[in-house]
Amino acid sequence: MKQLTVQTSRREEMIDVTALVQQVVSESGVDSGLVLCFVPHTTAAVTINENADPDVQRDIIYKLNKEIPQQEGYHHDEGNSDAHVKTSLVGSSETILVENGRLVLGRWQGIYFCEFDGPRSRRFILKVN
Repeated sequence: MKQLTVQTSRREEMIDVTALVQQVVSESGVDSGLVLCFVPHTTAAVTINENADPDVQRDIIYKLNKEIPQQEGYHHDEGNSDAHVKTSLVGSSETILVENGRLVLGRWQGIYFCEFDGPRSRRFILKVN
């Protein structure tokens, strides 16, 4: 297991961590297997989506904010209920195949760390088998 730190710089952002995950896979020496990406936070997530056009990440955040606004009369009084809901919808983990020591991703796919209540220093845990 490898625990990494992701430093976020905005309240909401999607950070491409594909190269970071590939580096951990390469260092592991695993030729064929799986890598589990896990975010141990209730207001941050991980997802796989397009990495060719940065407008896709902006659009995802835009749509999440439109459907799940920050101020909506929530009962949780910390002011981050929207972040909890977004994290539940996006998810806390992704499992990616590894073949020939490389991540098995589609041509346009990338792995994104999703911050919904930053900026913060976050943990990002990877397990390669």
